[in-house]
Amino acid sequence: MPDHLDIATLTDLARRAEARTPGPCACTKTPLDGWQSQPLSLDETQLREIGTLMPEHDPEPTFAEYLPGKIGYWSADAPIAPRYSPYNRCSVWECSACGRLYLRYTEGGGYFVDRRIRALRLHLIEDVAL
Repeated sequence: MPDHLDIATLTDLARRAEARTPGPCACTKTPLDGWQSQPLSLDETQLREIGTLMPEHDPEPTFAEYLPGKIGYWSADAPIAPRYSPYNRCSVWECSACGRLYLRYTEGGGYFVDRRIRALRLHLIEDVAL
């Protein structure tokens, strides 16, 4: 199992990644600022798992979402709140080509499975208690 990343470690990883990756990304044509179904144009072999935000001692983390105001789940401005869903089910991945960090999880519904991905943005990380 990948290492658990607490909020301080996640923040530090995001800070370092943003400092070394200026400019636009050429790894995918789909913008990944907000949650997206993982695009087929993204070469998965370029991604390396860094760790997980899934709570260490909680086999079934909450499904509660943290979306203040009128922000929506798909919004590029939605906060990244690691204690809330879907972040508490995410792994953190690094692109070996550009050095950017991404959050990934699998959304499972009644008749589908959807791999979702979102760029990790330092200014959106919020340490909000449940």
